[in-house]
Amino acid sequence: MLHRKIYQLCCDGREVCVFLRDQQRWIERARILDIEGDLVTLRYETEEEDEICSWEEMVRLESIGAVTQKLASVPRGNVEPLMTEDCPEAERIRNRYTDSNPE
Repeated sequence: MLHRKIYQLCCDGREVCVFLRDQQRWIERARILDIEGDLVTLRYETEEEDEICSWEEMVRLESIGAVTQKLASVPRGNVEPLMTEDCPEAERIRNRYTDSNPE
């Protein structure tokens, strides 16, 4: 089952985070390049002081404990969400600052 899922992630080409059980560490923002037998080839970058290093690592399928992927992201801060004009009035998001100060 894990082998099929990793193969699917390899085909999709999406960034994933991989937990290696035997080393007790996460590899973040990696791409799965290839699966050959029970070897999985990962490519990722690390940032150390003044340099960015690119790594390509081969790990055994049995040492992979978990694989996660980012589904979506939302910017932090006071960002006004985009809204279409044809959105029904009942479904529109109200600005809580203008609603609390009726003038």
